[in-house]
Amino acid sequence: MRPRRLGDLVGQEHLLAAGSTLRTAIESGTPHSMVLYGPPGSGKTTIARIVAGAAEGAFEEESAVNAGRAEVRAVIARAGERRRAGRATIFFLDEIHRFNKAQQDALLPAVEDGLVTLIGATTENPYFEVNSALLSRTQVYELRALDAAAVAELLRRAIADRERGLADPPAIDDEALAMLAERAGGDARAALGALERAAAAVGPGGRLDLAAVEDAMQRSAVRYDKGGDRHYDYISAWIKA
Repeated sequence: MRPRRLGDLVGQEHLLAAGSTLRTAIESGTPHSMVLYGPPGSGKTTIARIVAGAAEGAFEEESAVNAGRAEVRAVIARAGERRRAGRATIFFLDEIHRFNKAQQDALLPAVEDGLVTLIGATTENPYFEVNSALLSRTQVYELRALDAAAVAELLRRAIADRERGLADPPAIDDEALAMLAERAGGDARAALGALERAAAAVGPGGRLDLAAVEDAMQRSAVRYDKGGDRHYDYISAWIKA
């Protein structure tokens, strides 16, 4: 159920309002290198794919968890071949904060030369985790967790769209849908995964009620990362309390 067009995207209105830098870049098909910073399930990968589609460029995707300099060099080599053929390359690097300084530095020449349009995604503050040379060549956009209304809209689409959503969706009580949307904590991916599990549990022709949804979601995990920004957010909140 990943949105394919800008008009299908829910949430992030503060970044995608009419006339905004990001929206204009997408609508004009002339993207710039950027870092998308935000919580899980807030739409970072979706926005990257929409950017690439609008630019009619090749979309290369790597995760910094698994990729190294060899994979980056291969992406850059393919981008060079495409540029000679007149086609742009959008390079989406998920979890860019996991690259060390040397790995990030390897991206600099290609970004500076415009050989690739880099879109980095991170859940960690890029001003701490991405080196300054790379940041100076990108625009940082901070995404927000989706509110419950946005998550509920995505869930309704998954139920209504039999081609891209649930093939044989069960009926769902309003209270159950509201619980899914609220307990997801702004994470669209978590909400859609729970919906899929709940639908599989009740089977075709079944009905999702509060009990079925609660069983599928269990307890929503509190987002906590000792080494990340939220560690300091929680400590600060505890001190203030």
